[in-house]
Amino acid sequence: MERADDRDASHPGPAHLGPARADDPRPGHAHGGPPPAVPTAPGVRRLLTALVLLALLASGAGIAATWPTAADLPDASVAYTGARTVRAEVVAVRPRECRGELAEERLPDGTLPEVVPCPEADVRVDGGAVTTVTVPQAVFAGGLRAGDGVVLLEFPAAAGQPGTYVWQDVDRRWPLAVVVGVFVLLTVLVGRRRGAAALLGLGLGGAAVVWYVLPALLAGRDPVVVSLSAATAVMGVVLYAAHGVSTRTTAAYLGTLAGLAVTAGFAVLAVGATGLRGLSDEESYTVSVLTGAVDLRGVVLAGTLVAALGLLNDVTITQASAVWELRAADPRAGFRTLLTAGMRVGRDHLASTVYTVAFAYAGAALPSLLLLRLYAQPAGEVLTSSVIAEELVRTAVGGSALAVTVPVTTALAAAAIGGRGGRRREALTPR
Repeated sequence: MERADDRDASHPGPAHLGPARADDPRPGHAHGGPPPAVPTAPGVRRLLTALVLLALLASGAGIAATWPTAADLPDASVAYTGARTVRAEVVAVRPRECRGELAEERLPDGTLPEVVPCPEADVRVDGGAVTTVTVPQAVFAGGLRAGDGVVLLEFPAAAGQPGTYVWQDVDRRWPLAVVVGVFVLLTVLVGRRRGAAALLGLGLGGAAVVWYVLPALLAGRDPVVVSLSAATAVMGVVLYAAHGVSTRTTAAYLGTLAGLAVTAGFAVLAVGATGLRGLSDEESYTVSVLTGAVDLRGVVLAGTLVAALGLLNDVTITQASAVWELRAADPRAGFRTLLTAGMRVGRDHLASTVYTVAFAYAGAALPSLLLLRLYAQPAGEVLTSSVIAEELVRTAVGGSALAVTVPVTTALAAAAIGGRGGRRREALTPR
């Protein structure tokens, strides 16, 4: 899978030409000409292409084997039969206290407080009648005001009982649309065609998660097969769409697949050894209760693989591009030189990415860390608690996958362009 540039193979490249003159008409020098062509080894290209095709065929087979049908999906909707979502506008908000009764309201010593905050809001439903609902304390403390839009769950009247409204969330449709719109606009303005292709790939990935990964997990399909099949197919489209069809992209794609394979194997071992059950938050517990059939260990595995996908892609495309740039700068560089120089870049990238990932996971777990800190548990118990252990496993698995992905991608890229003789020239894709 490559795009070749058949310009004159005798072009010696920038390392042989010395400083460019202002009137130099040759490509790749003054006035922002096209980038220099990089020779690629035909045998390696054909091998990499064959590996890509095999990976895509295996992905298609995995998707076909695990595709869920309607009959396979558990019916969790029974818990919400008859309920519908309605939108309302806040008329007034006021603090209130009520008796502590829920398990999550317990104090660190295990006792229930006599009173807990349970603020209320008067809301006008669909521009009609005004009703009162209890608001979560966190939302009230965050500054809920008159005029704000909210989302309620309406339960209709039944068995002589009047209909009721229950708080669901803040109505954030328009602010969220503006935030996403700004992101899309800036991505396209700065990234141009590549930015648009990246957004298309992002949409494809989201569609794969919603229409395949989630239903397949709910249907009880093997989470590793599901995640690997979806990731292989999605990345096959995203990488080539965003970065062009070239040997460089192929090396990055195969490096990403190698990292995903390591992620899958290590995640299975780590999740099993640490006894993670995916019950570290309220949402996971609710899924378990409503479906009954879903093994949440599989959800942890799938989540680890999906989380590693974007991380691995970033590293592999950067490594492949670094090797290509090194070859363009020194056309005489062979496999060993490119591998050594590429790994120097890769080590820096690996080090920075590992702590970036760790901080990202720590940020995601910050509310849980605050709660554990308030309970003043010993450091050992905090680190081995399910919520923290899950993030530690993700960090360790992702870091291990990166440690394998960097040398694999660098070696693939160096092998593709570091050979001698019988080569085809492939241009660096302008960014």
